[in-house]
Amino acid sequence: MDLELFDQTQDGAQPEQLQQVRELIELAGKTLNLREDTEVSVTLMNNDTIQKINEQYRGVDRPTDVISFAMHDDDEDDLIVMDPEMAAEMPLNLGDIMISVDKVAEQAAFLQHSEARELGYLIVHGFLHLNGYDHLQPADETEMFGLQRQILDAYGLEK
Repeated sequence: MDLELFDQTQDGAQPEQLQQVRELIELAGKTLNLREDTEVSVTLMNNDTIQKINEQYRGVDRPTDVISFAMHDDDEDDLIVMDPEMAAEMPLNLGDIMISVDKVAEQAAFLQHSEARELGYLIVHGFLHLNGYDHLQPADETEMFGLQRQILDAYGLEK
């Protein structure tokens, strides 16, 4: 996995948080059998920044915990057709995950588990969304949350 990790937090993310992001993205990529040249970015930020993004892109004027922007979706109008050999040589860019570290702390306290568990959950949740998983329908929710649990358990962040 090729991870671009950005820390836009006001006080700076803890080194162990940055390491956790790296390790979980790598584990999730391997779990999904993604190519080694798969690209993804993760940005850690505070509530004020994610609130602006949430307002701009989702029309919701409040902070949220995680936002995923998939590079590819099922919109055929945006489809670029290229030679299969050329396509095989191009890295697969999944998109961007943005996480509020303020929400990580708030939700961990509310749910009475560690901030590491909450951060891990949000990383994996956002990553799965970038890979086409969703939880709108019960069957999809079962599949996505089961895979989420599998990855978090394998990393040692059991609930």
